[in-house]
Amino acid sequence: MGLVLFPGDGNTDSPDISWSYTGFGLFRKWLAQIEGFALDQMRGFGGDRPWSEVATTLAPLLNHPDDGGPDLTPAQCAAISPRLSEIAGIQGDPLDPVWQRRIQDVRQLVGVLQFCIERDTGLLFG
Repeated sequence: MGLVLFPGDGNTDSPDISWSYTGFGLFRKWLAQIEGFALDQMRGFGGDRPWSEVATTLAPLLNHPDDGGPDLTPAQCAAISPRLSEIAGIQGDPLDPVWQRRIQDVRQLVGVLQFCIERDTGLLFG
């Protein structure tokens, strides 16, 4: 069983991205590390650091229940997408398969977010 992030437009042909729960957790830890903090130190992830102390536009994605919870609004998608696009352009080790996979995931997620923005629909976690 896994997690799928998808547009809330009701169309099964819309783009989506999926991970195992473990894979999504590792993806979020990686994003948090790029943003300069450790996810496991944050409230809700085993730590006591409040999210108000972290300055990242990715907070709505990083501080979201694995599934369920509120949809990300089109405005949140629009705020998150540019930072993810920047991350997608970071040059890592081309021989590191984990890095390459994370960059592919970021690019795919940006595509889903762009679809949500264009269709003015939320991003669902399910």
